[in-house]
Amino acid sequence: MLKVFLAEDEFVIREGIKNNINWGAHGYDFCGEAGDGELAYSMIQKAKPDILITDIRMPFMDGLTLSRLVKAEFPGAEIILLTGYEDFEYAKEAIRIGVASYLSKPISGDNLLSEIDNVAKRIIERNREREIAKRYAEDMKERVELEKQELFNDIITGNREISYLINTAHKLSLDILAPRYNIVLIKVWSKKHDAGEYSKSVISVDERIPELAAKYNAIDFDININGKALLFRGESEEEINSNIADGLAELKELFSQNEHLRYYGGVGQIVERITDIPASFNWAARAFAHMYLSDDSDFMIGSEERLGSNQDNVILSEVDPKHIDRKLIREFLRRGDASETEFFMREFFNGMGKNAMKSTMLRQYIAMDIYFCVTEFVESELMLSRDDVDELIPAAELLADEEKTCEYLFKLVNRAITLRNENSLGHYKEVVREVKNYIEEHYSEEDLSLNELAAHVNFSPNHLSAVFRQETGQPFIKYLTDFRMEKAKELLASTSKKSNEIGILVGYKDPHYFSYLFKKTQGVTTTQYRGGSFAEEA
Repeated sequence: MLKVFLAEDEFVIREGIKNNINWGAHGYDFCGEAGDGELAYSMIQKAKPDILITDIRMPFMDGLTLSRLVKAEFPGAEIILLTGYEDFEYAKEAIRIGVASYLSKPISGDNLLSEIDNVAKRIIERNREREIAKRYAEDMKERVELEKQELFNDIITGNREISYLINTAHKLSLDILAPRYNIVLIKVWSKKHDAGEYSKSVISVDERIPELAAKYNAIDFDININGKALLFRGESEEEINSNIADGLAELKELFSQNEHLRYYGGVGQIVERITDIPASFNWAARAFAHMYLSDDSDFMIGSEERLGSNQDNVILSEVDPKHIDRKLIREFLRRGDASETEFFMREFFNGMGKNAMKSTMLRQYIAMDIYFCVTEFVESELMLSRDDVDELIPAAELLADEEKTCEYLFKLVNRAITLRNENSLGHYKEVVREVKNYIEEHYSEEDLSLNELAAHVNFSPNHLSAVFRQETGQPFIKYLTDFRMEKAKELLASTSKKSNEIGILVGYKDPHYFSYLFKKTQGVTTTQYRGGSFAEEA
């Protein structure tokens, strides 16, 4: 029920309006009355009416002043002004304020009710449009997350102008402007599941991270699969360091509540400009790479002190090639991402001593050992032929140069990761095929969602979204919406069913939302589409 409040200083008129209309029978809640504007305003703040009926001339506070205050505090409220004074200046001021109607007294109950009904229709329609827009925004949330990922990639690569980054962030309702920044990278996974499966605890934690990020003035971004980047902003280094320390402490507490979870994080260094955020990201990524060099859950700070600069004076004769741990390489080949390769490999080299790669003999040994580790991974775990990497056999002249050797090893490891990803596509194709079949069977169910499908195939929503987009070239919500719209067009063209019936059949119980979505995606109304399709067939 819409709520109606009456402000009228003449008692007889006020009683007549209140008592001569059966408010409840007409769908209204008469929520209060007052004899002057000042008293009315304090009552309106509590009652929050949808419609205010007020006289213009009242003691203590007139109707125009009351209307102005109500419109400022409750922009959605509609106001009907009553007056016995034929003064055009009042009408002009009422229009400027945004008053819905300007009625002269005396007025009958029927005429007033008719005007209230007209105002109510506008309120109901506006509320419906607001709810539809809100629902559409919620449905398109997956697309917004993809746009956020693209924005983050633009920020850390430094390939875009600052004005573009600020404008894009503004469109996404993100405030990225601040005097100081730092980045934290986080990944959480279950010890019990492989890369394609996710426990409920991982999904639960993943959903809590954005909430904690907002609490400590950070923006969360999805990166890779089941990874997060937190962009902390603040007025000073002290503020950011405090927020990061408190935020990570709360995250550790959250992670510790489930013994089956493992996590790792990399913390960057504070920078002052948006254009310097890539440097902060690089520090965080260097620290994050230690995830593949450790069996523990931890947050590593990206700094020279933590990342091995104390080994600058290492004596090469003390570097034992036997300490090169193939297990670390294999772990990265199983779970690493191509975007992490260079950071991981450089920290792997640092772990042997800052100058280890400067020795030609040791460099050649390391390169060959990693080559054989990669071929073993390709053959034994991917069940592929080593022919797939044989063209990358290291040449002697290439291994003579330190930087060329590093670049070769980056390329070699990335080749193995590409083969691993391609090898996984068969599994992913089956998953996507299962998702499509599920959509075909359940598209008429209004509550069909990415979360429901993720649970059905035992993936995290983020992972399924990434896999689905990779396989189909479009976000899940767009695929589902397009699928439903195609079914709707088939029914519009081949049946005489009403638009609201068709909406229900394709998964939209709210006919207004279905009409809104059809027009937004197809560019025409359902009536226009049906008329056009019949004309073409004729």
